[in-house]
Amino acid sequence: MFKKFNRLLLYCLFGLLLLNRCAGELTLPVLISDGMVLQRNAEVNIWGHSPPLQSVEMHFLDSVYRTRSGLSGKWQFTLSGLEAGGPHRLQIVSGEDTATVNNILIGEVWVCSGQSQMDMDMNRVRPLYEEEIARAGNPMIRYFEVPPAWNFKGPQKDLPGGKWESISQENILRISAIAYFFADKLYKQYGVPVGMIRASLGGSPAEAWMSADALKEFPEHLEEARKYRSDNLIEQIRQADNLRTQAWHDTLNNRDKGYQGEAWQRPETDASAWPVMHLPGYWADQELGEVNGSIWFRKDIDLPKAMDGKPARLNLGRIVDAESVFVNGVFVGSVSYQYPPRRYHVPEGLLKAGKNSIVVRVISQAGKGGFVPDKPYELVVEQDTIDLTGNWKYQIGTVMPPLAPQTFIRWKPTGLFNAMIAPLTRFTIRGVMWYQGESNAERPQEYARLFPALINNWREKWGQGDFPFLFVQLHNFMESHEHPTESNWALTREAQMKALLLPNTAMAVAIDLGEWNDIHPLNKKDVSERLVLAARKTAYGEENVLASGPMYQSMEIRGDSIVLCFSETGSGLAVQDGGELKHFAIAGNDRRFVWARARIDGNHVVVWNENVKNPVAVRYAWADNPEGANLCNREGLPAAPFRTDNW
Repeated sequence: MFKKFNRLLLYCLFGLLLLNRCAGELTLPVLISDGMVLQRNAEVNIWGHSPPLQSVEMHFLDSVYRTRSGLSGKWQFTLSGLEAGGPHRLQIVSGEDTATVNNILIGEVWVCSGQSQMDMDMNRVRPLYEEEIARAGNPMIRYFEVPPAWNFKGPQKDLPGGKWESISQENILRISAIAYFFADKLYKQYGVPVGMIRASLGGSPAEAWMSADALKEFPEHLEEARKYRSDNLIEQIRQADNLRTQAWHDTLNNRDKGYQGEAWQRPETDASAWPVMHLPGYWADQELGEVNGSIWFRKDIDLPKAMDGKPARLNLGRIVDAESVFVNGVFVGSVSYQYPPRRYHVPEGLLKAGKNSIVVRVISQAGKGGFVPDKPYELVVEQDTIDLTGNWKYQIGTVMPPLAPQTFIRWKPTGLFNAMIAPLTRFTIRGVMWYQGESNAERPQEYARLFPALINNWREKWGQGDFPFLFVQLHNFMESHEHPTESNWALTREAQMKALLLPNTAMAVAIDLGEWNDIHPLNKKDVSERLVLAARKTAYGEENVLASGPMYQSMEIRGDSIVLCFSETGSGLAVQDGGELKHFAIAGNDRRFVWARARIDGNHVVVWNENVKNPVAVRYAWADNPEGANLCNREGLPAAPFRTDNW
């Protein structure tokens, strides 16, 4: 009986071997591929899949490593003490199969994640960084873009695609601006290779980047994640969204008077009776009122003979929500959503001496449509710039009811973690850079719990202990106010700051780097340089590096004033513009905040208002857009917004 059992077991094992050999040979995960960067001075995993119970041999750096695949075919090698350098070659042999990975570097590996601020590529910020783009090119900096994907059924083992690339003139315009500037500065600082793994997605909330077990503390999100495990539900939602959106646009196009008969984009169209609107601006704030649908705008300009036939650049700031643009009746481009800067190329031969027409058909799906103020609206021909702001003719194409928003399935809880983060967690990294929070800003109290839970979640899944986690505090955005206000963005910044209680975390303050009229500010270089300062202190142990602006520590009431104490003052507190301190507010027991005067006294700030005799609380830069907030240290790093109350 015992011999028969052993024989049966052997037959089963042999069958399993045969089945698996047929099912798959030697394979490596997508990350372990040509051009990769391995983390120096750490335990590094190299893993893959072979037929089960087969010997696996790895050749790397003049050493040979051996192991055997398990019953499932999985195998792994762990290396340690790798010194920076390269390029190197790695070869793996399993049975008759050989896999070779070429052009490997050893250096610093960072994961760059979050939402659209991390997505923004160098092309988007090009107006600020033409020189940097022209100089870009470094084979020692590698970039891996994780393909956008989501999965609600569980963590994926591997990525669906992606590749390591060296920074070059061929790809610089599509590289994440924050990732590039961070890597470039880090390379110049330490002179070792840098690998950046970008795993981010515009509009994504924190809960989409967390695993199911981490969301047990947030049952509402966990329940929603479970709901989206149903492929049928997802397909039903997609179909309903697509049908509703397509029907709305079909109706709009069929009813649009500008597409009927004379066609309003043509230069010979008689627009003499059209009303006039001053642009830029939102038409809801003008005589037209809040209208959704299609609105046609036209401006005629006279050009000198010297511009006849020359190519040009047409800058149309930012337009909400979407538009099509025609120059002298010729279509020159369109943008289908509200955020990207509008930069259109006018080809050679289209412009002419004398009268030229620019026609913009704007589609507003919901809310306030229009041309975002304080953006460039101009026609640039060689060295000459023609200002396009001012009066434009306009006419309604058709009025439509607001289009209901689509269901953003890709932002649902756990989806991005499972598809874009879980496959990375066996790859050794130095740390994480994170820029996110806008999509959670309407729920700041919850974010105060979600964000640290996310950090702990990732650290647990990577199994590398408390690796450095650097993050950017929300920048200034939206209109400023004449009086102190409440602000969800301020509360979200406070929630982010509370994450500094976790070990090995650091925050880059960006309260001075935003744009009031654009949720996507262009200045990404200064953000990255502040992140590098944080990395130098937190990840690389440079104790003498000042990595932050002033951070509020404590307060003391002294008569009719409040004295504030700060850390991270560097060589001393300072005023950014050299004038008076701004954006301090003070309140008494009535909890009514009013603007206050403030002065620097050593490493303290004294705050007062003559009309508040018994002050109890101070707030600084407490607003969506605290325009003019100017407390910093002498090294030029801005103070983080704060409040002394918990009202």
